[in-house]
Amino acid sequence: MTYKSKFGFGCMRLPLTDADDPTKIDQELFNEMVDIYMEKGFNYFDTSYAYHNGVSEVAIRKAVVERYPRESFQICDKMPTWALTSEEDNEKFVTEMLERLGIDYFDVFFVHNINVPWLKLAEKHNTFEYVKKMKENGIAKKIGFSFHDNAKLLKEVLDKYGDMMDVVQLELNYLDWEDPAIEARKCYEICVEHGLDVYVMEPLKGGVIVNTNDEIKSEFKKFNPDKSIASFALRFCASLEHVKIVLSGMNKMEDLIDNCDTFENFEVLSDEENQFLERMALKLKETVAVPCSECGYCVKACPEMIPIPEYFNLYNLSKIQPEYNNYRLYYDKLSEEKVPAEDCTYCGTCLDHCTQQIDIPEELEKVCEHFEAGFTPYG
Repeated sequence: MTYKSKFGFGCMRLPLTDADDPTKIDQELFNEMVDIYMEKGFNYFDTSYAYHNGVSEVAIRKAVVERYPRESFQICDKMPTWALTSEEDNEKFVTEMLERLGIDYFDVFFVHNINVPWLKLAEKHNTFEYVKKMKENGIAKKIGFSFHDNAKLLKEVLDKYGDMMDVVQLELNYLDWEDPAIEARKCYEICVEHGLDVYVMEPLKGGVIVNTNDEIKSEFKKFNPDKSIASFALRFCASLEHVKIVLSGMNKMEDLIDNCDTFENFEVLSDEENQFLERMALKLKETVAVPCSECGYCVKACPEMIPIPEYFNLYNLSKIQPEYNNYRLYYDKLSEEKVPAEDCTYCGTCLDHCTQQIDIPEELEKVCEHFEAGFTPYG
């Protein structure tokens, strides 16, 4: 396998024509991005039943399936574990996904987002066994699961189901590598011990790694003025021997071009670069108020449907740019248009679903205090 073949197009955050509506995908721009990506020799697309409220799969059909020969691309899709209510749902969802995509088999198929509550659902409805049969029947060439929890649970799942799996998709980046909550390194090593390939999601931690303060940006510029912050993060993941795919969710053409360049001219991270990233990880941790990757699983679990990631994003941006007071305006607008952060009842339902192990009720309280107590609005 070449390093070039490791670059996957993540279709969870596609370009939009309306930033407030995830179903309004900018199909024309996405088509152009797909064409450049394919022309440069890349061909792996990762989606899910849930991405863009189901429209991600349709967008891939229009941009890829209807415009390129089937053998020229690979598609990975995922069973919506949280939506399972019966064993029959497994087939119902798979049929719907195949129809949305306009294909008759998946190159890779995952049980989506295994954590404590959703593992119970997958086991209750025999989803692992169903996915195994998908491979036996040629509906999926490779199978596995995406994982968002600690190393202990991963070992338990692999001890039980590892023999039937080909791949585990992990959240992995240099910020989480030694993080005691995420345990990225330990999870990677457990997959290697079980002889499984690792596919990487969130190499930029939902943008946290690149959307940083000027001081850290300056450090990267000083260290190497010719390489982007994103390129270091992608190379960190792809330099790991057992990582076979590194996904990047791209909604801007310049990001696609930069990422393509990283993999077309791939260089394995040097010891000096690794040490530099270790230092940057420590600095980043000091600047990020809430390490949210904006996956949105907490919102699905929240009885009040509070847009938790959106509040955390505003909070983080406000902390990075304290001189820009308009974030209070955005906070008020979000509270008015959706659900106020202060509506949190501290029920804790979100906690088991957080991929970053954040104490969400506690952090939402800090968000409210920050924006409502002594914060001068509108600048």
